[in-house]
Amino acid sequence: MNAANWPESMTEVQLSQRRKQVLRIVIQEYGESAQPVGSQSIARKYGLGVSAATIRNDLAALEKAGLLTHPHTSAGRIPTDGGYRYFVANLMAHTDLPSHERHMIRHQFHQSRQEIDQWLRLSTAVLSRASTGAALATSPRSMTSRVKHLELIGIQDTVVLLVLVLATGTLKQQLINLEQPVFQDELSRASNQLNDEVSGATTADLPAKLEGFTGFTREVGELVLNTLRQSEEQIADRVYRHGLAQVLAEPEFADGPQVRRIVQVFEQRTLLQEIYDDVMELSDVHVMIAGEGRFGDMQDISLVLSPYGVPDRVSGLLGVVGPMRMPYGRTIGAVRYVATLLNELMHQLYG
Repeated sequence: MNAANWPESMTEVQLSQRRKQVLRIVIQEYGESAQPVGSQSIARKYGLGVSAATIRNDLAALEKAGLLTHPHTSAGRIPTDGGYRYFVANLMAHTDLPSHERHMIRHQFHQSRQEIDQWLRLSTAVLSRASTGAALATSPRSMTSRVKHLELIGIQDTVVLLVLVLATGTLKQQLINLEQPVFQDELSRASNQLNDEVSGATTADLPAKLEGFTGFTREVGELVLNTLRQSEEQIADRVYRHGLAQVLAEPEFADGPQVRRIVQVFEQRTLLQEIYDDVMELSDVHVMIAGEGRFGDMQDISLVLSPYGVPDRVSGLLGVVGPMRMPYGRTIGAVRYVATLLNELMHQLYG
């Protein structure tokens, strides 16, 4: 699990064993109730062998360290984003899903149709149910785009549609405006010439293959090259989502601004692209709490994300979005396990 971007001041705070235990209790209690946690309830419920006054001092010390805070005039405390980071980095229990749940999830995948679309729909449904959060997954994107076939179709006298099919099955379309009319037989001839030369080519191969072409055919070839480069830079075309309604029912998202923030994570492609670029550099589950100081729109939101795919061949992203008080251990275990299953399935398809 990656925590490389977290501030050292939060993840490496030195705490006594009892204060670690108190912090863990506050996070557990607040996660279950969404209500501030006080010293009296901790002393009464957990029997730590010290008085409520001592626990009150521990809570104050944890607040001074930036790990807890208290809303308004409440005597109880709630975790800060730093408190959650410290918990995930230092206090969280073992994160594997129970074996019976892993068996059930694997069985569901084996029962599904052998299609990427079906696997990703199932992945988000499984993750949402296991975490009580909202799940998302991107369709797998080829790390190196490759041409499968192209067609040039006349739309109007001086407007041509370029239809480009990539090796992954992705379809790209682009309109080309011409200065002079071009008839369909000329377009078909140009399509055939280009297909003969560039079918199976990657972005690395294309520049050399296009050297022999001139004029309109060369212009189309350059468009194909640019399309491939853009395809390699962009997040996958399709994002699968499940469980947003159940997250919006949580008390953190009772007002408009909070709702807009979590919906943005689901719907704003530029934000998702930035997150995608960060996580795809990693090889394990990544926990992002309150935007890690980089994404201002993600206050009160946590993401547990993992890449999946075949190294250097094809990759995608899956994970869970929810309030900061999500059950991190269980969510991390679920995301890691589903990513492992998708890795196996992608290897079957792509080798």
